[in-house]
Amino acid sequence: ANALPLPRRGEEKTLVAIYSVVLLSGTVSLSLMMHAMKDSPLSTTSVAVLNLIFAHFIFLCTVPFRIYYYAVETWYLSSHWCRMVSAMIHMHMYMSFALYVIILLSRLLTFYNRDTQVSSFKRIHAVIASVVVWIIVLVSVPCGILYSYGKGGTDSNGSMLSNQNTSCFKFGKYMENFKEVNYTVSALIIVVALLLTMLQANILCVLYRKYQKKSSSQQDFGAQLKSFFFALIMVICFVPYHIFRMYYLEHIDMEDINEVLLSLTTFNCLDMLTFLGRKTCYLCCKFSLN
Repeated sequence: ANALPLPRRGEEKTLVAIYSVVLLSGTVSLSLMMHAMKDSPLSTTSVAVLNLIFAHFIFLCTVPFRIYYYAVETWYLSSHWCRMVSAMIHMHMYMSFALYVIILLSRLLTFYNRDTQVSSFKRIHAVIASVVVWIIVLVSVPCGILYSYGKGGTDSNGSMLSNQNTSCFKFGKYMENFKEVNYTVSALIIVVALLLTMLQANILCVLYRKYQKKSSSQQDFGAQLKSFFFALIMVICFVPYHIFRMYYLEHIDMEDINEVLLSLTTFNCLDMLTFLGRKTCYLCCKFSLN
């Protein structure tokens, strides 16, 4: 027998709570991180982190619309804006994932003594590449949303979606023609996230065997530890959702549960705390070793 869906009202309360926590804590986290980075030297890694901050910022700007909708249960704005807000959570997830991969790969290349490959990609190149990518994203994504996203199907009640529809974020039926793409993307994210996490864990083990109790005071160990936290965030926030998503693609009636699990991926907005909490983490490590 199929599992009964969660009560509609209970799901909405859950979503309001999740997005409220993400909005508040994410805003504080980004503010603190921007303050901490203002005097930091520019590097390829810091450029990637700034891109990550920008991705979080764009998404957080759309969160109040989600909170309001789930609180009042009615969408009063246009269907175009509904599709835009709906797509932003996916854009945020995929951009965050791509930036995590870039940061982790740069750390892996550095560890395996391939500094020439990393240093050849100069800071100015990283900045130019970032600007170009964001121009493409900020132009192509809205165009794609307005002309194709959430069109050509029916809503959860089997009716054609119109500008007067008072519901939002109900686009499960529209994925019928994109199942293969969704399966491929979900499988890729799961495999890459787990692989990078295992590689990062192996690096930490190697460094710990090398430094033993002095590990917490070593700069390279600290850098790889931050990367490991990024990998864990990627696994915790993204992998469970994409495992469920592969099941959800064949059970579109579980759209409400999908929305709840999708909202949990947004807790990756707190990833900046891995930088802010570094010194605290080191002190805790030293205290535990004494």
